[in-house]
Formats: sequence, C-alpha cells, structure tokens
Amino acid sequence: MTASGKSDPPLRRSLGQHHLRRAESASPAVDFLGVSGRTVIEIGPGGGVLTRLLLERGASRVIACELDPSWTFALRRRFPDRRIRLAVGDACDLSYERAPAAARIAGNLPYNVATRIVSRVLERAPVGLRAAFLVQREVADRLTAAPGDGAYGAMTVLTRARAAARRLAVVMPGSFVPPPAVTSAFVGLERVAPPIEEEEWLDFKALVRTAFTRRRKTLLNNLVAVMERPAAAAAISALGLPPMVRAEALGLDEFVELFRVC
Repeated sequence: MTASGKSDPPLRRSLGQHHLRRAESASPAVDFLGVSGRTVIEIGPGGGVLTRLLLERGASRVIACELDPSWTFALRRRFPDRRIRLAVGDACDLSYERAPAAARIAGNLPYNVATRIVSRVLERAPVGLRAAFLVQREVADRLTAAPGDGAYGAMTVLTRARAAARRLAVVMPGSFVPPPAVTSAFVGLERVAPPIEEEEWLDFKALVRTAFTRRRKTLLNNLVAVMERPAAAAAISALGLPPMVRAEALGLDEFVELFRVC
C-alpha cells in the first residue's frame, strides 16, 4: 500500500512531510504496541499507511491527529471506517495525560519536533502506556543508548527515568515519499514510574542537562556552573566515583543518587 495517489494534496517541506510507502516498514512498531482491541492515538497519519495497518491489526479506535488540513480531508475520503476519528491539530499541544494507560500512541514524527513530542509524551502520559515513534536514527540512538556509548546523553537519562526504550527497526530513506536525506528508526517506549517525585522532576532534569553541558569536560567541571566546587566534589565523592569521571559514565541510578546528595 503506497502513501499517496494522484489526487492527494502536495507534500509540504515546511511541515517535514515524509510519508511511509508501505505497511511492512511499520510492522515491527505495531507488533510492539499490541493494538488489538485498544485505542490508538496516531500522530501525523500522513498518507495513512500506518493508520491502515493499525486498523487491520484490530485497533478498536484510531484517533489520528494531523497538522495539515488538506491531508486530513484526504484521509477522511480514504478511510470510511467508523473506528477512525481524524482531527486537525498540533501533536505538541495534545493532553497526553488524559490518555488511559491501556491506550497506545504511534506516529511518524517530523524530525524538527520529534524530541519535543517524545518528551511531552514521556512527561505526561500515564505509567503503563506504550508508544512507538518513527524518528531520525540519531534520535533513536540517543533514546536507547547505554552509558559510555557515543550517543548517550541527557536525553537518554531523562528517557530512562520515565520509560523503557528500545529500537524496533531501521527504516531506509527509500521507504518514504519523498525520501529524506537521513535514515530513520522506530523506537518503542513503555512508560514506567520515575525514580523521583513529580515535584522534583524539573530540578532533576536541570541537573542532568547541566552534567552533559560540555561533553569533553568532567562531571565536576560541568557541575561548578551551578554549585560551589567543594560541594560538587563532595557529591561526586559520596557516590564513590573518581574525581575525573564524565557524565556519560553514569547510569540512571547514579544520577538519582547524585541528585539526592547535591
């Protein structure tokens, strides 16, 4: 099933529209989600390839949010199925906290807003909810990296604090209309309870981002931007870490411990 036909609206570069050509590209993501009998919130249905696969796999309802009105109307004609609800809107503004934990979220995300949408879902969606997103492969690498990996950074730590993440499939440029200049990947996320209280989240996020401010600097040298050097050194020592340790060597548990002693 291809993404578009001769009567479909033009694709807009300004919206980062790269539609999937065929359903098999999204199959690993739908397998991960397990959509049978569930409500699925789809972000950016585009040409409807993923939408059709969700319906074929037995989703009880698909709520599809599309920013481009012309494609929303095109999909209304393409999908007369009563299980689908199409709406014009910006996925960055959705109230993900209102989604039930049994729901699923899926989407082919525009590269320029992908991290923003992922962060919003992880910070607002309920524990237990699963999501699968198609993003630039470098973003998928950052979401799923291990300590010490080149892609490991603040995004990785903050993602692990709120979700179990894994890469599901790589999607090559030729799988899209039009082909993007980069390779993409599906990443699967399952919301988990964070190891800190919600009222502490902003402070924890600030600490993690500070720790990775300058990757070539030690953790100590990054922390002195927000606290006195003796206090930063004492906090690192309290964790039993070497003075010259860098942030990429710390796992989530160590960042939580660091947060507690800072």
